[in-house]
Amino acid sequence: MGGVPPARYGMTVPFDGVPLSAHRQWYEQLAELGYTDVWSAEVDGADGFTPLALAAAWEPRLRLGIAIAPAYTRGPALLAQTAAALSDAAPGRFALGIGASSDVIVTRWNGLPMEDPYHRMRDTLRFLRAALAGEKVDQAYDTFSVRGFRLARPPEQPPPVYLAALRPGMLRLAGREADGAILNWLSAEDVRRSVAELGPGKEVVARIFVVPNPDAATARMVGRRMITAYLNVPAYAEFHRWLGRGDALTPMWDAWAARDRKAALAAIPDEVVDELVGHGTFEECRAHVARYVANGVTVPALAVMPIGVSLDEAVLGLAPAG
Repeated sequence: MGGVPPARYGMTVPFDGVPLSAHRQWYEQLAELGYTDVWSAEVDGADGFTPLALAAAWEPRLRLGIAIAPAYTRGPALLAQTAAALSDAAPGRFALGIGASSDVIVTRWNGLPMEDPYHRMRDTLRFLRAALAGEKVDQAYDTFSVRGFRLARPPEQPPPVYLAALRPGMLRLAGREADGAILNWLSAEDVRRSVAELGPGKEVVARIFVVPNPDAATARMVGRRMITAYLNVPAYAEFHRWLGRGDALTPMWDAWAARDRKAALAAIPDEVVDELVGHGTFEECRAHVARYVANGVTVPALAVMPIGVSLDEAVLGLAPAG
């Protein structure tokens, strides 16, 4: 991998094509290979907490994190209860990542209004701090109210709470009121800009997309499909404008808006794909991840697309020890 391996080295779970009931062997294998963390997501597959609950029971060597639980799709009390339960199941090993998510998930899929995300995140962080510490919460926040709630089973070790953050406002909020930030869909070089807004002394979790395939054309095709799926979401589009990719990505955004999906894929420059998606040999992919760590990521969480290799080969080949 080059240099000193990071103290934390994670993998995104659950694995596509593997039933949750069959993940025990994969959790055990990850721990044996030197992976320290498993990080779930919550989009349109499994919920974010069930894969971690299974890992908590099956593999005590792994640290567990969710990146992220959308703050709008669970009520504040239920979010605190779920985090407390997982903290109880895996004392000292669970980290809660929360974020605003997107209008697709919150409004289109869950039928909920997505209003004032900055203040909703701030209020959720403040509520969780109090609730997970076992305090009684009876307060009207700016974006919701909680009346007379106290956890009956507060965790002995409250979990750290990280905030998904893209642009300066959320990054600075994470720096002030969270234990760290969760980054997504940025290059290794972009990490420095994000960390500068976050400030010092915070954990920085980053989901890093990796296609371990030495055929650049094949890997870039996979990367382009992922990029169009994410970077046409308004929040990610604004993020990449802030990062300086507006000119490079405008042709893709224009084609996507015109419903020309083929043209949108073709419009993404190779260099943008190469910046955002690691690909090549296993050694090259590990070096890609190492650059994120060198620029300030403290918890890399690999999201692996095993194209042309088996999942077992990918997990082994990308392991921190190589």
